[in-house]
Amino acid sequence: VFSTDRIIAMSFPSSGKQSFYRNPIQEVARFLDTKHADHYKVYNLCSEKGYDPKYFHYRVERIFIDDHNVPALQDMLKFTASVREWMSQDEKNIIAIHCKGGKGR
Repeated sequence: VFSTDRIIAMSFPSSGKQSFYRNPIQEVARFLDTKHADHYKVYNLCSEKGYDPKYFHYRVERIFIDDHNVPALQDMLKFTASVREWMSQDEKNIIAIHCKGGKGR
């Protein structure tokens, strides 16, 4: 996990067997709800798989980027505009970004 004051980069929040070696989705949700309640938005940059956004109170945005590939300019512009809008709404707002392993995208 990489973190600044307002940005968290992590691996995919997983369930089932994958949660043994990736972030368990319930633990990620608990952490974000405890540390940043009502002030976080999750960005899923993984084109390969998703999850139920209810874990994060439906504050999830998904941008489909293939693993180990450069995102399309349109996707980067959409992502940066969304982040800029979310961060400017409240100085307490943070973002949590992930792909599959936390480093490929």
